[in-house]
Amino acid sequence: MEHSPGSWLTEAASAAQQQGAGNLLRVVLVVMVVGCVLGAWFLLRGYKRDE
Repeated sequence: MEHSPGSWLTEAASAAQQQGAGNLLRVVLVVMVVGCVLGAWFLLRGYKRDE
């Protein structure tokens, strides 16, 4: 098997076509949820009152 500089990209693209969008969708959803949680924590921590 001969390797060219862009061969990993074509292999990844063909594997993605065979696999579908299932894993990509899971990764996107997990990143969105974690981002929302961190964003909410960052915004809401300013409302904490130290009395």
